[in-house]
Amino acid sequence: MDPHTSAQDVHRCDLCETAIVHSYCDICHVNLCTPCIGKHISDGYDKHKIVPFKERRSTPIYPKCRTHSHKFCEFQCVNCNNILICSSCMASEQHMSHKFVEIAEIYKKKKEAIDKDAVELENSVFPTYEEIALDLENQLASLDGGYEKLITEISKQGEQWQREIDIVVNKMKTEISEIKVKHKDILQKHLDEIKQTQTLIKKTLLAIRKLENSTEISSTMEYSSKIREFSKVPPKVQVSLPTFIPKPIDREKLYSLYGQITPLSTATEENVLTLNQPNTLVRELLDDPELVATIQTGHEYLRSVTCLNEDRIWTSGTTNDIKCFNIEGSLCQTIRAKSGKYTNDIAVDNDGGLLYLNGITKTVNRVKNGQTEELIKLLGWVPRNLCVSSTGDLLVTMFRNDETQSKVVRYSGSTEKQTIQLDDEDKPLYSWNGFTKYITENRNHDICVADYGADAVVVVNQDGKLRWRYTGHPSVTKNKPFKPYGITTDSQSHVLTADSDNHCIHILDQNGQFLRYIDNCDLEDPYGLCVDNNANLFVCEYYSGNVKKIKYLN
Repeated sequence: MDPHTSAQDVHRCDLCETAIVHSYCDICHVNLCTPCIGKHISDGYDKHKIVPFKERRSTPIYPKCRTHSHKFCEFQCVNCNNILICSSCMASEQHMSHKFVEIAEIYKKKKEAIDKDAVELENSVFPTYEEIALDLENQLASLDGGYEKLITEISKQGEQWQREIDIVVNKMKTEISEIKVKHKDILQKHLDEIKQTQTLIKKTLLAIRKLENSTEISSTMEYSSKIREFSKVPPKVQVSLPTFIPKPIDREKLYSLYGQITPLSTATEENVLTLNQPNTLVRELLDDPELVATIQTGHEYLRSVTCLNEDRIWTSGTTNDIKCFNIEGSLCQTIRAKSGKYTNDIAVDNDGGLLYLNGITKTVNRVKNGQTEELIKLLGWVPRNLCVSSTGDLLVTMFRNDETQSKVVRYSGSTEKQTIQLDDEDKPLYSWNGFTKYITENRNHDICVADYGADAVVVVNQDGKLRWRYTGHPSVTKNKPFKPYGITTDSQSHVLTADSDNHCIHILDQNGQFLRYIDNCDLEDPYGLCVDNNANLFVCEYYSGNVKKIKYLN
């Protein structure tokens, strides 16, 4: 009998294949009995780690170094875009004076995040999907009954119509009967008049016959002719029968008169998961936002800022330099766009890769581990701004070469998934020109665009249906027209947009209602915006080249 299948709950040694396992090599992933341990570790390899079988797979397995194959990578180089390195790499000239982070620390945090995700998936996300599935099953089960009820209502309407038609028919029959009586009376009256005249003619004819046979002179002399009187023949009465003119049956009109079947309506109701994460706590707006830090970037005209993590931000302006700074304001890394021209916008994807748009080459590019790849190449369109959605999709605003159209396109990798361009009346959602159209996604998956050319924030749902427009808020302190530049959202589903000409930030709720301004903190010409996971707002000042970190939530 096969010892591996005779008792599935008994684990056997991978070397002798007969003895019951007691230990485990956490590096080689081998089951071992006590006698076979010595045999396993006798191969000269000094990294074996023997642990009790119940504690198997508890030892982290570090990746091997690509440069030094006999070494394991235990560090990340911050200055080299977090590439993995070993201790020999650290001592090399390539990484001299660089800053390193232990992989063990990152591994620990990732494990904690994984455990947290597992709890959320098991306790919150999956039960929510179960509820949705049960609701859909109930809808399907009640489908036949609902449609049978509709058919019954339509049949009842038909019966009602038949009763009304019978009433109309009987009314018309009665009306015909009344007309018939009138018709008969008219003919009878004329017939009576004719017969009366016929009687007079007969009497006159008898009198004439007597006179013809009479020899009396006096009676003959008294005769007066009636021919002229009787020659006035009465008009011939011709009364036409009434006619029934049936109206042609217009089926379309009849259908609309009969009733109306509303079209199938599909509505999506937001299912908001209450996850046990710090950034989902209800946090109130501060009455007086606080300036936490000012980072001098050195950009001549600072346009965009995006958060890499809680400790670092990427920035770009009107040169081809994209700079990474830590929160203390120290420059950590500089990347130069390949074309030599400035980037239209930047973002960070879910894997920590840097994305940037180039309006000259009409491309979306990604930088990871020092390597740049072209993700998207546009033809006939110019990319303007971009963001990364919660699902990892790219949302890109763009305009035609001739500036006659604008749209938002959703990409999965380099594959186009969705185009958002027109509203329900086939009118353009966005201004046609090539002005900035910064874009972000809210927590409810709304797509928010700060359309500078339209003087409005335009918000559509994830299906591309217009939800609301915001065109500014009246204020005696804001003297210039509302012209939105950068836009971002936070954990409370607030929408924040930069009003550069009025040197302030507008804060809106997820339905477009104005909440307040951020107009202190000595803001000057605010442009690009982003919010980190701790609800810190980072604001680009266009002309000074400074990024201001602002606390605005409790």
